[in-house]
Order: sequence, then C-alpha cells, then structure tokens
Amino acid sequence: MKGLLPPSFRHGVHPHGHKEDTENLPIQRMPFVERYVLPLSQHTGAPVVPVVRVGERVRRGQLVGEPGGFVSMSLHSPVTGRVEVIGPRPHPNGKLVEAIVIVADPYATQRLEAGPPVDPRSLSDADFIAHVQKAGLVGMGGAAFPTHVKYKLPEGKRIRRLVVNGAECEPYLTTDHRTMLERPDAVVRGAAIVAERLGVEETVIGVELNKPDAIRALEGALNGTPNMRVVPLRVKYPQGAEKMLIHAIYGEEVPSGKLPLDVETLVNNVATMVGLADYFDRGRPMIERALTVAGPGVESPGNLMVPIGTPVRAVLEHCGGLGEDTREVVMGGPMMGSPLASLDVPVLKGTSGLIALTDQEIRRTHEYSCIKCGRCVEACPQFLNPSRLQRLSRAGRFDELERFFVMDCVECGSCSFACPSGIPIVQLIRVAKSAIREGKRKGKVAS
Repeated sequence: MKGLLPPSFRHGVHPHGHKEDTENLPIQRMPFVERYVLPLSQHTGAPVVPVVRVGERVRRGQLVGEPGGFVSMSLHSPVTGRVEVIGPRPHPNGKLVEAIVIVADPYATQRLEAGPPVDPRSLSDADFIAHVQKAGLVGMGGAAFPTHVKYKLPEGKRIRRLVVNGAECEPYLTTDHRTMLERPDAVVRGAAIVAERLGVEETVIGVELNKPDAIRALEGALNGTPNMRVVPLRVKYPQGAEKMLIHAIYGEEVPSGKLPLDVETLVNNVATMVGLADYFDRGRPMIERALTVAGPGVESPGNLMVPIGTPVRAVLEHCGGLGEDTREVVMGGPMMGSPLASLDVPVLKGTSGLIALTDQEIRRTHEYSCIKCGRCVEACPQFLNPSRLQRLSRAGRFDELERFFVMDCVECGSCSFACPSGIPIVQLIRVAKSAIREGKRKGKVAS
C-alpha cells in the first residue's frame, strides 16, 4: 500500500491547517485608502532608486522606482495621487527604511488601464529578463526574491524542469488556493511562458490534496497543454519549501549548499505565474497582491486583493478589526512569518497573510532543558540536528555551526513546533546564521 500514497518528502510536521474560515471565500478587492507607503527595500537584494520627486503627481501603475542593481526590481505606484514624502518610514522588519509615501487622489477613478501586451516569443533572452524585472515581480510565496534573477542562467547551466508551487502548506493561508481556483488559466499561461522561454522539458504544478477543487480547476485549464501536468501531494509542512517540493515530486535531493538550479529545476509560486501572465498579456505591473486575513483574533477573516503599501491597520479594520483578546499579528504564516511590532507598517510584495492570534495560540510555554528526545531531528526536513545547532548558537560557537550545515536550514520552524521543552530552536538558528553572514560581510570589507 505504501507505493499508492501520493508523493511527499521525508520528515516534516503536521500542524493543524486552520484553513476552513477562508478557503471557500473568494478574493475580494480592498477599498482604496488615503495614504500608501512603498518601502524601497521590500525584496531580496539592492533597494529601489526613486525616479519621482516630492509633490509630483503619479498615475496608478506608473514607475516610481528603478532597480538599484540586477538583484533588485522596479516599483510602481498602486494608486493615482501625489508623492507626499520620500524618507524613512517604519518597516515590518522593525527598522526605519527609506520609502515613497503617496497620497491617493480622492477624485480619481483609480482605474488601471490595460497596457499594450508584450509577445514573450519576440524577445531575446536579455530582453525577456529585463521585462520581468520591469514588471516588478517577486516570489509571491513570501521570500520576495526578484523573479527575473531566477531566469538569468549562469553559463553552462540549463533548466529541464519547471515546478509551479501550489502547496500553500502554511496554516491559515488560502490565497494561493483561491488563485488556483479563480484564475487557473492565468496560472497555466504564466507557466507556459516561462517553460517556453527557458526551454524546459516538463512543467509540474504541485498542489496538496487538501485543495481538490484547485486540482480540478488546474487540470481543466491545462486543456491539452503539452508537457505540463498537475501532481497532487500529501498534506505536510513544509512542503512548499523549494527543496522539499522537488524531493516530493521527483524524489531527488538538492545537495547541501546548492540551489534547485543545480538539479536543473526552477520553482515559481502560482501567484507569480499569474503576475507574469498579467504583465505580458495585459501590461499590468505588480502593484497589488492577494493575501489572507485570518486567525481567531480578527472579526471577519477573508482573502483580499490589496494594493502594495496599504497600512496593515487599514486592512485589519476592513476585516472588522481585532478582538479584545488579540495578542499578536503575524505577517505571513504562523510557522515562518514575523510578528509585527506595529500595525502602522505597509503591506509588502511578499506579504502572503496577516494572522491575528490570541493568548490561546501564542501562550508562552516555559522553556525547559533539552531532554534529547530527538523529535526535532525527526521533524527537520533538511536532516540536520537542530538540538545541536541551538546549543552551539547559545554558546556563540558560530565557526563550528558551519561544519554542521547550519546554512542549509530553511528556517521552517518544524523543530520548534516539535520540541516538547519549548526551546526556541529556529530563533536561535536564525541568530547564528545572521552572525555568520555578518562575519563574512565584515571579512570581505576588511579584505
């Protein structure tokens, strides 16, 4: 019977999905608000360089920031309005970050006129990559890595397989589910564009079995599309991580320290594929994104299409506000997301959800000593020893940590979830990884 099971990866955990409140709710459009804050750093890589001035009037969809380097992306205005300020503003990471503040014109229709379509087949490889960068697309699963960078293949490298990530394994989040259900044709269209441009041999859309309606919708949208198929996957966390998804579908492991590119595979999120299709077919840059607002601490959970830069507070108020027993709002999913120190921060391109949690969900358990039960080892999808890593991190022995492959940790939080002693394992690992990166950066500067 084992051979009949749907594919998955080894290890991992099974947190409760908590998707029932929003999985059947269509994506609704968030009303426009008065003011939008666009951080120049809301993606992996170099900050955006502003191309507008204070006081300048801008149109919805207009370019307001150019890439600050190759690993950077374009930034567009989410509304028609006026540039009020260019300066430091609170960022979800807890820091002050340079941002463009735009006040919406209350008399504008805010209609986004369709731009001229671009035929991706007519473009050179360099022009195709430049167009994707111009679209402002980033990974929509939460990592916010500039999409075009993945399409720039190093000399001698090739991509044979495109994997479209529809796992959405984080608890509470359901916007990828709704996107696959409501716009399956766009998912397939975006994937077909990438597959043709990169010359891949096969495209696979991986979707967990708790989304049977999305699986059916995608299979209907394929409609004979060559070399493209949907693969139903067992429900497990963190199946949406790139390396786990590749292992689940192909049974192939990405080597330590390597990338999916090294096994000739590219992974893109389903929402990224929709954004790509919208840009090439309708001339729409990335100025908004779908996100889930959920959790027991919010009055009216839902899936919303929200302009980039909308204040988190305004999104939560639109959903009925927070209950009196709300203790924490997490940007992203509860496993890998970050608690917000303030609600007066903007929605970013990588914001997949806003999860409001009460005392019951975030009760602070007392931390006990490690009992060496091995549950964190059994949970780790990267086959690391999280207990050892957290002990070395506490001791500040960062040089030793690299020998035990700490940089292979995907920070999924499975170890902390499984730990009966309440040890904040993933947080300690994050501290160690940050210290190692900073040490290397200083070493390069010194040399």
